[in-house]
Amino acid sequence: MAGINNQNFLMRDEETGSYWQQVTGAAIAGPLKGQHLTLFPKDELSFDLWKKGHPNGTVLAPLPLYASKYEKADWESEYSKLPTVIHASKGTLADRETIIGVVRNGAALAYPLSSLTVQSPVLLDTVGGEPVMLVLGPDGKSVRVFSRNIGGRTLEFYGRGGAHGSDPWALLESASLAEWSFDGCALTGEWKGQCLVRMDALKDYWFDWEHYHPRTGIYRH
Repeated sequence: MAGINNQNFLMRDEETGSYWQQVTGAAIAGPLKGQHLTLFPKDELSFDLWKKGHPNGTVLAPLPLYASKYEKADWESEYSKLPTVIHASKGTLADRETIIGVVRNGAALAYPLSSLTVQSPVLLDTVGGEPVMLVLGPDGKSVRVFSRNIGGRTLEFYGRGGAHGSDPWALLESASLAEWSFDGCALTGEWKGQCLVRMDALKDYWFDWEHYHPRTGIYRH
């Protein structure tokens, strides 16, 4: 850790001494200023959901000195109350509202996490001309984003149940009622065995996302 810039983590590489911004992966100072790190695909899941998909997976052990700081059940709600150094535009969203940020073909859009609920776990939209889908997982916490284009067609979906509700979680293709998994793969129907393309997305606070994506839109129901 090299510091904090607008409450966003800064990294410093040992080889050149350049400083890199966490949220963008861009070098903002030093010999490599203007260069960008390659973004690797990532997933933010509850441990229970991850373990079901990777039963033989291993877990990085926490550092005992800091374990108490990161293993609080309510740390997100506590952190959401802290003040911010910079602020979001007036009349938009609260500074620390949690959003899912998506960038496609030069267009950026922020989806308030509150838009996805157990009762309405699927959100269909278009970003930069790309038909997209946000899906709230069976745990009621994890979110994934997919392109809805497959085989030259754009599919429509809706979700059902999950997170200890009365109905089991299901992702259904609207036209055929074929069932799809949270991995974006068809379990039944004509697309069985095929998978939608996962899209990069960033779970972030609104003030931070807007600062680094000043032209972003906001999804409204």
